[in-house]
Amino acid sequence: MTTTADIIRAASLIDQADLLLVAAGAGMGVDSGLPDFRGNEGFWKAYPALARAQLAFASVASPRTFEDDAALARRSGRRTGLCRRSIRRLAA
Repeated sequence: MTTTADIIRAASLIDQADLLLVAAGAGMGVDSGLPDFRGNEGFWKAYPALARAQLAFASVASPRTFEDDAALARRSGRRTGLCRRSIRRLAA
């Protein structure tokens, strides 16, 4: 059970921290009100060109799309490199 003292202690530790990393697993962000990246709202915000084409995440990030239009399918994964570089920076 979380007490007021626990919350005050946690706030103090956060206040003293040089860095705060917040990670959410599958579903945690959605439950907190963040858009689901794999849902059209989150996906389309990340890739406006695909939003204009009204392409759903499932239709772009699928084996069939890789077979039919590999360049289009690769567009849905371009942020992977950014994520990997960010992780390396955090680990350094």
